[in-house]
Amino acid sequence: MLVRIDQGSEVPLGKQIAFQIRAGISDGSVQVGERLPPARELAQALGVNMHTVLRAYSGLRAEGIVEMRQGRGAWVRARTSPEHAKLTRLAEKILAEAHEMGLTRADVIRLIERI
Repeated sequence: MLVRIDQGSEVPLGKQIAFQIRAGISDGSVQVGERLPPARELAQALGVNMHTVLRAYSGLRAEGIVEMRQGRGAWVRARTSPEHAKLTRLAEKILAEAHEMGLTRADVIRLIERI
């Protein structure tokens, strides 16, 4: 996992780290179930305080993106946030309605891509 920070940015380092992890999840370079680097190692690699990394991980945990266990580290969990659950339910409804209209999943995907 590649994390880059900008020491000169006005964005706090912990937020930059969390953003980079979220971006990795979004682009697929960080997978669900993947263990994140130990906070101490990532902090050392980035040249920041370990507590900065822990704050980033804690924020991601609060968002439901990361699971943390004492002594076991942090890893990316399946998205279970309320927003993700709501969006999933909406997508299921759209697919069900499309099926009733005789449309396939591929038809729905093409339609969304055109929007």
